[in-house]
Amino acid sequence: MSWDRSSISEQRGRTVVVTGANSGLGYEATAAFAGHGADVVMACRSLDRGRTAAEEIRESLADAPAWASAPDAGSLTVMELDLADLDSVASFADQFGERFDELHVLCNNAGVMAVPRGETEDGFERQFGVNHLGHFALTGHLLDDLRATDGETRVVTQSSGVHEQGEIEFDDLQGEESYDKWGAYAQSKLANLLFAYELDRRLAADDENVTSVGCHPGFADTNLQARGPKEAGSTLRLWMMKAANALLGQSATQGALPMLYAATEDGIDGGEYVGPGGLLNMRGAPEIQESSAASSDEAAADRLWAVSEDLTGVEYDLPDA
Repeated sequence: MSWDRSSISEQRGRTVVVTGANSGLGYEATAAFAGHGADVVMACRSLDRGRTAAEEIRESLADAPAWASAPDAGSLTVMELDLADLDSVASFADQFGERFDELHVLCNNAGVMAVPRGETEDGFERQFGVNHLGHFALTGHLLDDLRATDGETRVVTQSSGVHEQGEIEFDDLQGEESYDKWGAYAQSKLANLLFAYELDRRLAADDENVTSVGCHPGFADTNLQARGPKEAGSTLRLWMMKAANALLGQSATQGALPMLYAATEDGIDGGEYVGPGGLLNMRGAPEIQESSAASSDEAAADRLWAVSEDLTGVEYDLPDA
């Protein structure tokens, strides 16, 4: 199968929210959506970095690249969103509702990886708080916008192949008793898929026009890998990560394709998992894949859902799956 940015269907008239849109996979996905005519809301923690990225994308699309389907690029709107602060998440959703009438795709993309233990503004362990709880709350706040939009709408949640090593530590979700940065990352990425699948089951039970899909980028060369070593002050680990990216990683442009496929392809029914189909599922064109057995544990998903509603205070008006 050969699927790249030129395979994306016309997106003009569609509104897309991408979290973490100013760098890495979010940046590349934003450029691709806009290149096919979508109006993209760049949800960024830093407005300055978001505006700089938006200007760079506008310049890159000014000459209508060959892969773009729209003669004129869609619009780019930068809005502030800090997933480590639930007040910021709620404020973003309120402002979005005031400025936009429709929402066709929500891409839950932003995240942190393998960082030293820290806490969000609300006291959650950072990786679980940002990667899962922040996006759980954001999706809940924007669900009515997705429902009110004509036609099928989608929520696409970015996970990782590392989810296969994950386990939801319900007795120590915040890593207060024991913390391992990679274990916490794997837990958050497993939580992403448990949420994505449970959301789709609940939406289907309510016969909604919204579907939910999970995806992963494979091994993509982005700045995500560098954050952990930088925060830990480890120059050696930083250089090792850069070497691994150079040897094994595919470009961020390629790494963004599974998210784009999950967001735009007609054959996606919901509750599916999209990733690169090449070497060890680390690179290559996107395809529908199987995630771990743990990610399909409906009892764990239901428990995580209840815990997430309790921790965030965001309750979904959806029936149990």
